[in-house]
Amino acid sequence: MIGNFNGKHILHGNQFTKEDLGQVMKAAGVFEGGLKNGQTYDLMRGRILATLFFEPSTRTRLSFESAMLRLGGGVISVASGATSSAAKGESIGDTARTVSQYADVIVMRHPQIGSAAEAAATATVPVINAGDGAGQHPTQALLDIYTMQKEVGTLDGIRVALLGDLKNGRTVHALVELMALFKVELILVSPPQLQMPAEIVDGLKKKGLSVHQTDDLMQAAAAADVLYVTRIQKERFSDAADYEKLKGSYVIDNHLLEQAKKDLVILHPLPRVDEIAVEVDAHPGAAYFRQTLNGVYVRMALLALVLGRTGEVI
Repeated sequence: MIGNFNGKHILHGNQFTKEDLGQVMKAAGVFEGGLKNGQTYDLMRGRILATLFFEPSTRTRLSFESAMLRLGGGVISVASGATSSAAKGESIGDTARTVSQYADVIVMRHPQIGSAAEAAATATVPVINAGDGAGQHPTQALLDIYTMQKEVGTLDGIRVALLGDLKNGRTVHALVELMALFKVELILVSPPQLQMPAEIVDGLKKKGLSVHQTDDLMQAAAAADVLYVTRIQKERFSDAADYEKLKGSYVIDNHLLEQAKKDLVILHPLPRVDEIAVEVDAHPGAAYFRQTLNGVYVRMALLALVLGRTGEVI
């Protein structure tokens, strides 16, 4: 539970209450409206964001940096472990403690599960988890919820199908924690080898969610209001042969959409590889590029909240 966001770390999807989520959604909506009306902000004048990315990123890193710049702040960054002292063997804790001297907030992506929490243990500024290996990606989950609310209108009473690599997918691991705050029916679609971890499924059921697991995409698409697609993640496989067997397990194309609900909303955290055909981009419910833009608004909200600056606009 966060309550007052000022000075807090953002590490895991399970740390949010429904009230916390409401604060983020409200702030994101204010910033979206402001930017669309041509408003400029100087809420972060004199503040610096440090982005530490030890894994590749396009959308997350650039949207955080865009968010900070649009708020009037500055950005310093490490774009890969090879260009930082991590290449010399520096610990995550020492890196976070050091970077805290240079910045007011840290956004970090790292291949190690639990790395963000390790950084937060020594940092003297807020740490925001931008992905810790196959663990969590809470800011992606927040922008996903924001997108669903905009596209569908509500989360209560809808069916959401999560598709793809649910075993290693940090985006879905964080997202289901937020979905547990609503009356959502979840359909988990994956090859048997890539099912959602049992402890996560058990936790969702204990919270009262209706959860169904299947490998039948056609059946799930016909029932779902939202289809959340993820790629089979090559980088999470230790054996390339296992990846080759599973890649292309599911493909969203116009043939599949003919069997789905006409107003189906399709989301994807991106990048896509071959799991959504380009022809689907023309579908009215294909919201994945709108989803990326929403990331700027949500990350503006988070930065303003953890640095205690939303009171000036909300």
